[in-house]
Amino acid sequence: MSTSSPLSVGVAQFASDPTDLDANFDQHYDWIDQARAKDVEFLLMPELSLTGHYGALRLLDVAMNMADPRLKALSQYAGDMTICFGFIEEGPAAQFYNTSAVWRAGKLLYLHRKINLPNYGLLNEGKHYAPGRFVDTLAMRDEWRMGLLICADAWNPALVHLSCVQGATLLTCPISSGVEAVAEDFDNPKGWARTMAFYSSMYGLPSIMANRTGVEEDLTFWGGSRILDPFGETLAQAGTEPALITATLEYQAIRRARHTLPTVRDSNISMIHRETTRIIETLGVPSHVRDVD
Repeated sequence: MSTSSPLSVGVAQFASDPTDLDANFDQHYDWIDQARAKDVEFLLMPELSLTGHYGALRLLDVAMNMADPRLKALSQYAGDMTICFGFIEEGPAAQFYNTSAVWRAGKLLYLHRKINLPNYGLLNEGKHYAPGRFVDTLAMRDEWRMGLLICADAWNPALVHLSCVQGATLLTCPISSGVEAVAEDFDNPKGWARTMAFYSSMYGLPSIMANRTGVEEDLTFWGGSRILDPFGETLAQAGTEPALITATLEYQAIRRARHTLPTVRDSNISMIHRETTRIIETLGVPSHVRDVD
């Protein structure tokens, strides 16, 4: 029987100012204070929380590399609280990424560079960022292992599957979702509600989504951040205003969920690898042509 202790998690939902990096840092310190007062062990903030969604319009002024002392100082201030925040990362050779990074006690534990860069609707991320290339997970403590995917990454089910088959017991999704982002007849709030509930119930793992609030340029951010249990039930949910939501996650619930519905157990990684390789090798050749002598 597992003896893994509960995990206290929080989501800070707020608006960022794309024109004022210092003010955004100050906000992060404030949210850390609020989370500490509620004994939060892991705090998730929205996608690009330090720069705002449209921070890319000032990319060369606001991009930071991982050695930036302001990032380390923020984590040192948080102490033993694990924090995950988003920013524009300047990587090697002047490559820029939409990145979320996990820090604790002044140390970088893990980073994820957004893979799926949307170029549709009012979204034009491919113009500014290089795509990430890896899906990995982070061992937090005991049997808690984090999968971290940024916004549109979660709309590629294969990426979530890759996190889960690597042992993720917690799915975290920092997002930047505006009402108008995709299309007039596409309901982003309902879409995210369905998506997060689906992943939690399908894979038997709790999930956390952190959205922003406010208005930037032509996008209205609707908030709706949430924490779900491994059966897809909502433990905490924010409205449309800035808020800190918290919940306590129980590993025993994951055990029950995955015993009831063993999706991860039955994932058959070797078959997926074989079939993916086969498809890649024959890509562009219709099956009815391929099978004819």
